[in-house]
Amino acid sequence: MLFVFNSLIPIFTLIALGFILRKTGVIKNEQWRGVELMCFWLLFPALLITTLNDADISFGALAPFASALFATIFIITLIVWLLRVPLKNILNVNGPSFSTIFQTSTRWHGFIALAIVDDLFGANGMAVLAIAFVVIVPYINVVNIFVLAKYASKQKATPKMIITTIIKNPLIIGISIGIFLNLSNFALPTPIYTTLDLLGRGALGVSLLALGAGISWMAVKSSGKEVIIASSIRLLLTPIVAAIFAYIFGVTGDTFVILIIASAVPTAVNGYVLARTMGGDAELYATTSSAQVLISFISLPIIIWLATQFAV
Repeated sequence: MLFVFNSLIPIFTLIALGFILRKTGVIKNEQWRGVELMCFWLLFPALLITTLNDADISFGALAPFASALFATIFIITLIVWLLRVPLKNILNVNGPSFSTIFQTSTRWHGFIALAIVDDLFGANGMAVLAIAFVVIVPYINVVNIFVLAKYASKQKATPKMIITTIIKNPLIIGISIGIFLNLSNFALPTPIYTTLDLLGRGALGVSLLALGAGISWMAVKSSGKEVIIASSIRLLLTPIVAAIFAYIFGVTGDTFVILIIASAVPTAVNGYVLARTMGGDAELYATTSSAQVLISFISLPIIIWLATQFAV
């Protein structure tokens, strides 16, 4: 397990450093929002473009991985949706709170996954994980918009709204450009590629700092049943379901470990903005996101180590 801890220590160190920078006031709280937007709109799309552009993508070879991953996230979304009535009747969970439970159970923090996979498996692993973005991001955005519109918002989820949200998503744009460049064998001019490469190199470190800055320790201390439910589904149930589908689809070796990593990382922080704009419980989202990051300090090393033991 030592090599797993050694790989995760730099990642969690950056998260902790971001928290310290915010708490000490070295970088003011309101300034971190700009850092988050820079990562989301600029740094990560650049990283996805260069990663996919350089990757040796074999969709046929990665079909089992993609199938297992999609099956996992589909089953998890179905399970959480079916929990709606029991949560309402037994725990008095209202619509906005349920929409946040749904979001924080089904969304994944792909940027943490990228940092871990990059350290453990390098460029080959990054190419595999890039496929996860292709598989997960469009589907997750669609289902979460539907859930928010149905249970939290007065605004209906029209086809135009969904299509616009997907088209405007910078991660989707980065993925689309990267795949196009790869499949078309179109060579980017050197100055453009170098610019994107430089931007991409800063993505992982800066985003981890921003993630740490967003942790609210006081909010986590006051967390309740909704946080426990969402965190259990996201951090424990999802990797278990992924392991089952990995066996069914024959995903093995390093690809199996990458599948489990993608399934075991905390929820994405960008769902907070969607919750805030569509009537979801944004405060609960922030609390759950912080709790999951803190829990993952313990859960991720254990789950990744177990995955390496079962990978064949």
